[in-house]
Amino acid sequence: MPAPLPLFGLNVPIVPGLVLPLHVFEPRYRELVASLLDEPDEELREFGIVFVREGHDPSTEGMDALFSVGVSVMLRQAERLDDGRYDIVTSGYRRFRLLAVDTSRPLLRGDIEWLDDQTGLDDAVVTLLAGQVARAFGAYRHALTGQVTGSVLEVDATVDGDATDDDGHLRASDLPADPTVLSYLVTAAMVLPIDERAGLVAAATTQDRLALALRLLRRETALIRVFGCVPALELPGPAPSLN
Repeated sequence: MPAPLPLFGLNVPIVPGLVLPLHVFEPRYRELVASLLDEPDEELREFGIVFVREGHDPSTEGMDALFSVGVSVMLRQAERLDDGRYDIVTSGYRRFRLLAVDTSRPLLRGDIEWLDDQTGLDDAVVTLLAGQVARAFGAYRHALTGQVTGSVLEVDATVDGDATDDDGHLRASDLPADPTVLSYLVTAAMVLPIDERAGLVAAATTQDRLALALRLLRRETALIRVFGCVPALELPGPAPSLN
């Protein structure tokens, strides 16, 4: 069993491989950043991010307030400001399942088990799904053009910044060839309610995640085309706040 993992309940589009800047100002999180920076091995500067169920408080409700699958992140850069706050840069590392939560201290800690990224039972099906998702994602982004500005359209630029044409549209042929990476990119980039994003992150295999992403991409593209708008959600920004 791994040592308890420090946890942040934070509804940001984090997946393995995605760079995530954060602003840290609460004392409990400042202390964590300071302790991570004291760790000489940079590959041990790890903490977990878990999605919070709408209307719930993990500090008092524990597990009942959280989705069961989260993503650990590695602290890559940190700048301490004059007043003790931090601007940090993290990168998504690996998924975990939350088994229990300790709410006895200000900073939540979770007993977790690490989850492997399994591709699926049928490589041919995974390859077919990946192609369908790439095309559906291109159609989704095209439908989004003019409906939202900036942040959601830039999520994938962190992963693959040169994959656009002269008009700034993502080319399906330039999306990641690896089906797992593609599945995570789409998970992070779509504008979705938190429960649906959590479902994508928690998918048991890449095949399952691609199949779910394909259904959601087709649904959202159709809705955008019919109603000319995206859901009334807070869009993920380039520098979400940690607390």
